[in-house]
Amino acid sequence: MKKFILGTAMALVMSTAAHAETVGVSMAKFDDNFLTVLRNGMTDYAKTLSGVTLQVEDAQNDVSKQQSQIQNFIASKVDAIIVNPVDTDATTAMSKLAADAGIPLVYVNRQPVNVDTLPEKQAFVASNEQESGTLETKEICRILGGKGKAVVIMGELSNQAARMRTQDVHDVIKTDECKGLEIVEEQTANWDRTQGADLMTNWLSSGIEFDAVISNNDEMAIGAIQALKAAGKDMSKVVVGGVDATQDALAAMQAGDLDVTVFQDAAGQGKGALDTALKIAKGEKIEKKVYIPFQLVTPANVKDFVTKN
Repeated sequence: MKKFILGTAMALVMSTAAHAETVGVSMAKFDDNFLTVLRNGMTDYAKTLSGVTLQVEDAQNDVSKQQSQIQNFIASKVDAIIVNPVDTDATTAMSKLAADAGIPLVYVNRQPVNVDTLPEKQAFVASNEQESGTLETKEICRILGGKGKAVVIMGELSNQAARMRTQDVHDVIKTDECKGLEIVEEQTANWDRTQGADLMTNWLSSGIEFDAVISNNDEMAIGAIQALKAAGKDMSKVVVGGVDATQDALAAMQAGDLDVTVFQDAAGQGKGALDTALKIAKGEKIEKKVYIPFQLVTPANVKDFVTKN
């Protein structure tokens, strides 16, 4: 009888172990408002799942460090890997590392350069960047009545999202409704609030005149707003747009400083990436690309988004 009980207990332990999953997560940068929401959404969701453990690492915006983290995850035999890429052009090598080891890999938020040729057991979870810059620019165009001068603040040029959102701006301006808009300056501020402020200060010092600021993300838009206000500019005469709908951005909108943003469900992307990674690890069928829709945020509906990000 004792042998039977012991055997049953061991079987239970083995069964539980078999369902336990360890997922290695490499985030491009911890010190980023949007990515912090994404990371927290993922870790909070993991706490609700039985037997799921996350090993979350900060790549500190260093491609080499991120690749080393992936190699370490593989060496420790995790069940799956989630990567928020530092450089979306460096993902082919990362995919090969995971594929050679037979470990599932899911890219989150930033589209890998090899998204259309991902190996088996690999996927991409994010929002469709063709929507983000398009929604933002169309709304700015509407506010301006289809004409005016604009400056564009870009994210990191090594990042697919920055390139796509900027292309969205140009595509909207080519349309009949918005062809009266003119881009007078376009430079990168690397997703950073301080760099956004510095760039705007330089533009203002150069005497550049514009009616709108079209930023690839909220952080740079907030930096631009800070510089505009420091220079004594009337914010009611400048249209400012961003992307992400972070809490700071929504607060800026409620204060009357930010006119447009686009809600990107950071927590939803984190949850979706973990769900996809676990499904692949269990041998379940998945979509290679999982898109979570963007939503336009304006002063008219900003209250609906205050608690979402």
